Amino acid sequence: MSSVLKILNVAKTVKTVCTSISNKSLTNSLLNRIQCQQIQISQNAFFFYLSTRSFHSSRPCLDLMQFFDDPKNWSENEVKVGRAWKLEELRIKSNKDLHQLWYVLLKERNMLLTMEHECNEKMELFPSPERLDKVKISMENLETVVRERNKAYHLLETGETGERPSRVVYNALGLRHLYKSCEHVLPPHMNVKWIKSRNIGFGGRAVRKFLLLYREKLYNVKRKAKNRSRNEVMMMLRRNPNIDIQIIRSKYPDVDVDKLLRDDKTRGHFVPKVDI
Repeated sequence: MSSVLKILNVAKTVKTVCTSISNKSLTNSLLNRIQCQQIQISQNAFFFYLSTRSFHSSRPCLDLMQFFDDPKNWSENEVKVGRAWKLEELRIKSNKDLHQLWYVLLKERNMLLTMEHECNEKMELFPSPERLDKVKISMENLETVVRERNKAYHLLETGETGERPSRVVYNALGLRHLYKSCEHVLPPHMNVKWIKSRNIGFGGRAVRKFLLLYREKLYNVKRKAKNRSRNEVMMMLRRNPNIDIQIIRSKYPDVDVDKLLRDDKTRGHFVPKVDI
C-alpha cells in the first residue's frame, strides 16, 4: 500500500511539471499517460482493498444451529450448568464486559426457549428447565447494575436520577397503581385525548361496594398468612422444646414468640421435669 501512495505522489509532481512547460502537445501527451497510469493504480488499490476486506479470521456460521443446544445434550435428562450471576460479581465488571455478557445471556435465553418449544412439540422432557430461571435472574441482576450506574452518572452530572418520574394515581375502580410518565408529541394542556384518559373519577354505590369487598379480601389474606406463621412456630416449639428462640424470631419477625411460649398449646403433651 505504501508503494501505491509513492507512485501517486510521483504522478502528481510530474503533472505539475508538465503544466509549467510551454509545449502544449508534449504536455497533453504526458498528461494522458499520467491519467492512464493513475486509473490503473487506482484500480489496483481498489482490488487490494477488496482483497483485504474479504479476509476473515473466523469461519462464518451460515446456519441456525446457534438457536439449538449442543446435540450431545438432546437426549440427556440433566445438563450440568453453573449458577446465576450475582450482583457483587457484576458490579466489579466494566461496561464493555456487561454489554458483551448481556448478548451472551440473550443468545442463551433464545436457545433455551427454542429447545423448550421443540421439546414440547415432540412431547419430550426438556433437560434442566432451571437454566431459564438462572438466565432470567442473571439478566435482572445485570439490568440492576446498569441502572445503578446510570443513576449515579445522572446524579453526578445533573443532580437527578434520570429515571422516568412516577406517581400513585387512582383508576376508575378506585384502586391505586403506580403510573410512570412518558413522552408525548403534544403538551399536556393541548392533548385532549390524554386528559380524558387520565382524569377519571370513581364513585357510586357499586364502586364503594367493590372497594369494601376488596379491602376485606386483602385483610383476610394478611390474617391467614399471620395465622399460618403463628401455627408453624407453635408446631416447631411443640416438637422441639430446646430450639433456639433467636433463630425463630429472626425467621418469623411478625410472630410474638414470647406470647406463644406462655401458651398451653405450645407445651404439648409432654410432662416437664420438676426438681424435687
